[in-house]
Amino acid sequence: MTVTRHGPLPDGADPYDVTVVGAGVVGCAIARELARLPLRTALIDASDDVGNGTSKANTAILHTGFDAVPGSLESRLVRDGQRLLASYAADSGIPVEPVGALLVAWNEEQLAALPGLADKAVRNGYHSARLLPAPDVRAREPELGPGVLGALHVPDESLVCPWTTTLAYATQAVRAGVHLHLNCPVRSVTPGQPHTLTTGRGALRTRHLVNAAGLYADEIDRFLGHADFTVTPRRGQLIVFDELARGLVRHILLPVPDARGKGVLVTPTVYGNVMLGPTAEDLDDKTDTGSTAEGLALLREKGRRILPALLDEEVTAVYAGLRAATGQEDYAIRAHPAQRYVSVGGIRSTGLSASMAIAAHVVELLAEGGLPVTGGREPEPVRMPNLGEAFPRPYRDAAMIAADPEYGRIVCHCERVTRGEIRDALAATVPPASPDGLRRRTRARGGRCQGFHCGAAVRALFEEARR
Repeated sequence: MTVTRHGPLPDGADPYDVTVVGAGVVGCAIARELARLPLRTALIDASDDVGNGTSKANTAILHTGFDAVPGSLESRLVRDGQRLLASYAADSGIPVEPVGALLVAWNEEQLAALPGLADKAVRNGYHSARLLPAPDVRAREPELGPGVLGALHVPDESLVCPWTTTLAYATQAVRAGVHLHLNCPVRSVTPGQPHTLTTGRGALRTRHLVNAAGLYADEIDRFLGHADFTVTPRRGQLIVFDELARGLVRHILLPVPDARGKGVLVTPTVYGNVMLGPTAEDLDDKTDTGSTAEGLALLREKGRRILPALLDEEVTAVYAGLRAATGQEDYAIRAHPAQRYVSVGGIRSTGLSASMAIAAHVVELLAEGGLPVTGGREPEPVRMPNLGEAFPRPYRDAAMIAADPEYGRIVCHCERVTRGEIRDALAATVPPASPDGLRRRTRARGGRCQGFHCGAAVRALFEEARR
């Protein structure tokens, strides 16, 4: 198994058959799909960890695709991907909660839009959405603010853990022979047979190239002589409320969408807390993940309308993510067979749900460029540590604790994370490179005190493992 983070890239006599640039949830899914084939494959990323860009700040919803543009590539891939990921999650230990969603109408214009959204769902192959009158909406969500006129109920929208999903894909890929090279930014690409990538860790040669670089996908695209799309970073700020707020909301509460996206929502998470957001701010800076007073004030204003009691609850965290907006209504997935190159751009928040279907689609496109895709085999199954509150966790599992007392020794009391879980994460196939990476693998330091009480102990365990 090969995971590298430092030093020159390994010097292989032959070029890689395929290299995937970008180790977010989509890039890792593509690497996992390629790992089924008898190929020499690399997955590279500029960051020191997988899922460390847009993927880590996803709103963590497993979408049905009911509101995609009918007939679009996104519609098909989200629909297929939701089914694939739901099955994969059940087999791999990724927490998923099918809580359903309500698109809530607060004025006559929004109410008038709901039948069209129900029809749109049918045209997207989703037939379970139902219109609800105001009393039924109130019965389902008694804490909603005043003025609800009706809603569209989408029962199959679910919560999912985006961190575990990305890590599961990467783990399976690496165990099946994919080389994962991190801290490996691409500086330039010289197209050829093979392509030569100049990276921050030296040159890498590859016969086929997949560009899943997220916010930087347009820049990689230009290295290959294309300008199919331009990425505008769209910042989404979010507020995370304490687990004590979880009883206030039973569904994912969605606004009636507009041209800028799905808008501000209130949603539970698989970790047991409640999230409010995101904003949608188009920026020039692809690194600006800071929160602003104006953005948070906007979210609180929206939240007060949707779920007034939520604003009285404790805030656990505030964060922001950047989405790769292209101004197009569909994914910008393009094949250039003569160059043996596929670009995977414009993947919005639905990319988590669509990830496995995107991966299968990309491999089909690579085959058009001459990639041999015969001799496939299923990768060895993985079973990921559970981070979801709705499923058994080690601190409550008497059998696990009896077999290994480290699962009964809690380090992070806010999130009930044990020494055994931290030890396992630090020794995993794709271990964390930082305490933040450890948090995404275990929830340690992710609770109401944000590491004030456990931070030193968690840091000590992390440093000890690095030595």
